[in-house]
Amino acid sequence: MRCSVVGFLLALFVLIGACATGVATAAENDEETKKTVAMSQDVFEGLQEAQELVEAKKYSDGHAILKNLRAKPKLSVYENAQIWNLTAYAYYLQERYADAVKAYENVLAAGDIPEAIVQSTLKTLSQLYFTQEDYAKALATVKRLMAAVPDPAPDVYMLLGQAHFQLTQYKQAVQPISTAIEKYRAQGKKPRENWLLLLRVCYYELKDYQRMIGVLKELIALYPKEQYLLTLAGVYSELGDTRKQLALTEALYESGYVTEPHHVVNLANLYLLHGVPYKAAKVLQKEIDAKNVEANGRNLRLLSQAWYQAREDEKAIPPLARAAALSGDGELYVRLAQSYINLDRWEEAADAVQKGLEKGGVKRNDVANIMLGMALFNQRKLNSARNAFVDAARDKRSAATAQQWIAYVDSELKRKDSLEQTLPEAQQRDQDEILKNL
Repeated sequence: MRCSVVGFLLALFVLIGACATGVATAAENDEETKKTVAMSQDVFEGLQEAQELVEAKKYSDGHAILKNLRAKPKLSVYENAQIWNLTAYAYYLQERYADAVKAYENVLAAGDIPEAIVQSTLKTLSQLYFTQEDYAKALATVKRLMAAVPDPAPDVYMLLGQAHFQLTQYKQAVQPISTAIEKYRAQGKKPRENWLLLLRVCYYELKDYQRMIGVLKELIALYPKEQYLLTLAGVYSELGDTRKQLALTEALYESGYVTEPHHVVNLANLYLLHGVPYKAAKVLQKEIDAKNVEANGRNLRLLSQAWYQAREDEKAIPPLARAAALSGDGELYVRLAQSYINLDRWEEAADAVQKGLEKGGVKRNDVANIMLGMALFNQRKLNSARNAFVDAARDKRSAATAQQWIAYVDSELKRKDSLEQTLPEAQQRDQDEILKNL
């Protein structure tokens, strides 16, 4: 903003010099012009001196001269306006923005001043209101500026859009921001990045995701950044277009742009959502092993789920075992036991279920006891298996299944007893037969 003010002042003082040296000629041609821009030699010299002091940061001395100039009798409208203009500029350089605002308001109140000064003052004043976060006054001032300018420049439209935006008037902000961007395009210029970003936020707040996509695509084309691509993927998610979200996120990951842990986990979830569990497992395993993604319970559980859905039971077990150990309840140990059962690893299955039951918090104790009974049964630990099935039968949801198992175990126990009784007799007969043949 300072640059624009300095530029304006330089132009202004060129005008002052011209007025001071050529008033008579101007008056001959146009009496009204003389009235508008007339300036006495002593006011001109005083302004020059004050400006030099201000630029040298001798603000007190500069303000003193300006105060004396304002006290002169019979100042013209133009002289009064220029004195207040330089006063405002001095305050601005001192970062005394409230005082600068009052001074610029006095410029506008001076009377019939040239339109160029009116327009420049309104623009600077609106920017100062932004600095003070007085967005209502900023909006009102920009509207005055818009009315004073026949064909407002793109940055003027942006000021209007920004004022509406700061007042959370997102719908009203869209039109002037869009106009500013279009005017830039018409001039063969690339729309400014911050303008496009502001328009994107407006569409986001309005939940106009389709138009937001258009803005994001332009940002990506003109100012390619990882964040814009990831945001675009997120918008596809908001629209429920998870296939486009997956395609974009996958491309970003393969290109090395997806590095944040939550983005990697999100990619794994997208793979699972679209039935590609093997890719989900490979990505997550790689990033956990590289310590780019934390090996916490949630991520380990997701990794195990991915391997399990990919029918890689052996690979599903280690992360699930780690997750179970980290978990606050025993439910994951029950899931781990199921994986062991799927692989006929009965001893490990029984151990996992018992750990889960001991830890507590298992959703279905009856189901866990059925699993425990099966694991023990397959180890031929029939009495222990029967006890597990008895525990399961106490829950009516599993009572029928448990009773069938109990009956089966009882039959096996009877068969075992029978074999144990008949075996010694058979052994004795075999021994007698051997002795006869000696």
